[in-house]
Amino acid sequence: MSETHNGCEHGPHGYSDNKDAYLKRLRRIEGQVRGIERMVQEDKYCIDILTQVAAINKALHSVSTGLLEEHLRHCVVEAAHESERTGDSAAVDEKIAEATAAISRMMRS
Repeated sequence: MSETHNGCEHGPHGYSDNKDAYLKRLRRIEGQVRGIERMVQEDKYCIDILTQVAAINKALHSVSTGLLEEHLRHCVVEAAHESERTGDSAAVDEKIAEATAAISRMMRS
């Protein structure tokens, strides 16, 4: 899925400085998911599996919160600076709408 968004399509994304940390965390989460798969295959106790699922959900929430913060600090701020230069607030409105939609999705999960 390759979308471009005003204010962030050129140059590094807000998370670029922390990309390696995000990738490391996502690989760790991937390993946790494989671990749960093994637990199910081995008929482990359901509460133990649910405990691991909760840990993964917490880890994914942490990743998504970090990415949202990076979006606000980078893309929204960049759009605000562009708005100040041009007098056009459309990019700021777009970035705020994106962040609001992302927060809404995070709250539903």
